[in-house]
Amino acid sequence: MPEYLNCTPNWVKNAIFYQIFPDRFAKSDTVLKPGNFEAWESDPTLDGFKGGDLVGVMEHLDYLQDLGINAIYFNPIFQSASNHRYHTHDYFQVDPLLGGNEGFKKLLKAAHQRGIRIVIDGVFNHASRGFYPFNHIIETEGSSPYIDWFNVHGFPLNAYGGIPNYDCWWNLPALPKLNTKNPQVRKYIFDIARYWINEGVDGWRLDVPFEIDDDGFWQEFRLVVKSANPDAYIVGEIPSVAQRWLHGDQFDAVMNYQLTHAALAFFGGEKIDFPLAVNMMGLEMVQPINAEQFSRRTQELLEIYPKEFSYSQLNLLSSHDMPRFLSLVSNDTPRLALAYLFLLTYPGSPCIYYGDEIGLNGGRDPMCRKSFQWDLNVWNHDLHDSIRDYINLRQALPTLRTGGYNILHTEGQAFAFLRQDETDKVVVVINAGLEASHFALDLQNVLTEGTVLQNQLGSETLHVTNGQLEITCPPLGGQVFAALDEEV
Repeated sequence: MPEYLNCTPNWVKNAIFYQIFPDRFAKSDTVLKPGNFEAWESDPTLDGFKGGDLVGVMEHLDYLQDLGINAIYFNPIFQSASNHRYHTHDYFQVDPLLGGNEGFKKLLKAAHQRGIRIVIDGVFNHASRGFYPFNHIIETEGSSPYIDWFNVHGFPLNAYGGIPNYDCWWNLPALPKLNTKNPQVRKYIFDIARYWINEGVDGWRLDVPFEIDDDGFWQEFRLVVKSANPDAYIVGEIPSVAQRWLHGDQFDAVMNYQLTHAALAFFGGEKIDFPLAVNMMGLEMVQPINAEQFSRRTQELLEIYPKEFSYSQLNLLSSHDMPRFLSLVSNDTPRLALAYLFLLTYPGSPCIYYGDEIGLNGGRDPMCRKSFQWDLNVWNHDLHDSIRDYINLRQALPTLRTGGYNILHTEGQAFAFLRQDETDKVVVVINAGLEASHFALDLQNVLTEGTVLQNQLGSETLHVTNGQLEITCPPLGGQVFAALDEEV
């Protein structure tokens, strides 16, 4: 087996992702569209379109670069008759409403010129009623040469009424399930995977990959993608723990909803909106936890996978499939900011859901898919600037990206951890409590006597004295201390 199949792309370990729902981030006047769009500022509806497009994203790359983003994960971009585009019509055509293939190529070129990678959503478990092979069966029934591309159980197809008589995702007739055991279907999907990588895409995020039988499909998918570009990123949407997919033969990472769940339980505290948090991405009911429980879970989630894969996990607080973190913590902005400070100082690839950084809130679908507001007057500028500062800090200190992770202290709702590599040591302190936390860190085996540490988020300077570091962390506050030198 080629060596690159057992490792993950190095760029991912240094990436800061930004997730974009294409219909809702930005729109360009240069993309010709038919009309009938909802007002951009109005609340979204399940079926309505706002008119966002990929050229609009390209026109706002300055904003993303200023924020510190160097990778974008897009929800589906292919031709589809739904605003979320998980109902794919044509996997080789970018939706004309998004600017088509030419608009995507312009964005891809402009992003790459800025060092920004592009990962797109692969929806290969199911297609749509408008997908040509399925539409062919609707029209010609049992005579269709495509009959074995799906699992059909009778005619006429109940595609628009009655109980579906074909396999479909969650019994939704609009989402006919592909028969991935059919060699032609597999070849078709693998051709898609290879085609877009060859076009310059930097990776695939895979929608509900656990729905496809584990019969070698994803192993073959990896071979196809990595042979086209060994540096391509493959990340699966697996809400559960995911050891079976992270052995080097299938995915590089998963969307780390296990970390999302733990972060909400810790940072949300008494502010958790429990009704909103029920069955969040299929996870159990969220209950508040303390610093010791949270820190233990953060270590477990690094240790259950080989380090190569732990440091490539897509770590997120919000997504298109769940209420936004800000709404889950009852719109308590300091809790969101503190959670992002943790995310941006923890191993793995942090992912910011578009709009989180300006205080965009939203409950369950469709409210978690609101339009990004470009009116600066409605932004939470303090939140935006804080998250930008955290991103800049992660970019400035390599040990925050690839260094080791060790818990130093837990006490109530506060904890401290060490990030270190061969050259640098950084101490991160997080206090999710409502009162200031005071404690002494024992650093005798970590830093030499007299070492100077500078708070990277303020002007405070501390010294290791008698092997200890005296810490005072404000309520709902965080500190990042970088070791500078030793006293002479």
